[in-house]
Amino acid sequence: METINWQWLLIIVSSLILFLMSPLAKSKNQFFRATKKLKPPNTFVLTGSLIISWIFAKSITNAANLGLSFGIVGGVAYAGYYLSFAVAGVLLYQLRTKGNFKSIHQFLTTKFGKGAMALFSILIAIRLFNEIWSNTMVIGSYFGAQGSSPYYWSIIVFTLLTLAYAIKGGLSSSIFTDVIQMGLFSVLLIVILWNIFSVENFTAKNIVTSGTWSFELGLNLFFAAIIQSFSYPFHDPVLTDRAFISTPKTTLKSFLFASVFGGLCIVLFSLVGVFAKIQGMQGQAAVEVGKAFGVVILLIINFIMITSAASTLDSTFSSFSKLLAIDLNLGNTLTFGRASMATVAILGTLPIFFNAEILSATTISGTMVIGLTPAFLFWNIKVPKISFYLSVICGLLFGFTLVFGVFPKSFIFTQGKYASLLWVNVWGVLSCIIIYLLPIKLSKWIKK
Repeated sequence: METINWQWLLIIVSSLILFLMSPLAKSKNQFFRATKKLKPPNTFVLTGSLIISWIFAKSITNAANLGLSFGIVGGVAYAGYYLSFAVAGVLLYQLRTKGNFKSIHQFLTTKFGKGAMALFSILIAIRLFNEIWSNTMVIGSYFGAQGSSPYYWSIIVFTLLTLAYAIKGGLSSSIFTDVIQMGLFSVLLIVILWNIFSVENFTAKNIVTSGTWSFELGLNLFFAAIIQSFSYPFHDPVLTDRAFISTPKTTLKSFLFASVFGGLCIVLFSLVGVFAKIQGMQGQAAVEVGKAFGVVILLIINFIMITSAASTLDSTFSSFSKLLAIDLNLGNTLTFGRASMATVAILGTLPIFFNAEILSATTISGTMVIGLTPAFLFWNIKVPKISFYLSVICGLLFGFTLVFGVFPKSFIFTQGKYASLLWVNVWGVLSCIIIYLLPIKLSKWIKK
């Protein structure tokens, strides 16, 4: 039986099993909030759900490729994004306990008005849209070259099968399958690590010396990730929806655990790329390592990608559905929720036909939303409503300078890849904070 046929079997069988095992949501609470008989997820379930919903197929692909490019430094750099869990956990805990807010949308509407909530909703809709294509194209890469028929068909079939069980149970299905997917991911990762560590020249010493701790060779990305962690999580409803379904204390513990163990998972998977670097491999790290170890390991790596992509996709569908139905109150019914899932699945698949870049979905979208940093970091400071708009628009402008490559080089003080990314974020966040707080000073001067 050919490898490609095994890969098709993995997608179809695993998706059908998840569909059969997923709970059928019969109420809006089950579908949109994953609550049944008023029993929310416990710390273990919520932590697992958070980790696997953020270990995207694109994330572990990026982690492996960064390990190949920069050694262990690349993996640690990408794991920097997982500080997002700790930041979001602490700040959302404060919003819930000190501010008494039931959702981020309620907080924004109360503090900055409906216009701010609408602008924020547009940002997170773009985020959810990006999550679909950037993860499914990883799946496609295991079936054929980008642009080939097998590449497109695998993406379409995988998206439809994941959509099927997401439509069945909504957020209940998403969290239920997350636990299974997290277990599978852990087992499969251990199998892969066992195999690469069985190779004689792959030792702890070689791993430590596989990269150089310099800005040019990975630290640009690391510090950019740390900076973005103070805004990035808040425009991701896959993460923030899970911050309001359990008790505040359970949620805080889960987010802190997810920050540590999620980052650890990324570093461990980056060892696949470090292994590829030490062995002198070229191309997509995970694919090349899989081929080097034979069909079984290639299929295991492929299955990890399927597992992580499915967990992200079902979470994305349920979050988009909740955004439209509950947060924006466009149609608080099961029918509308399921229809919105199908809509975003179709729209989110379109970019795969236009050769989009995987890493750009994280780095660029993360820069675009740096204007959210002061709004959440200084959530309890009273500011005029205009502060939110000024900060968000300022962040978007800095994001556009990165997209179009027009950020002045005289303001970039390090060399190497991701230097522009780092300094656009440094100057961008500083500018956003200043412009956010400036109206307070102006109003004081006017009163004088």
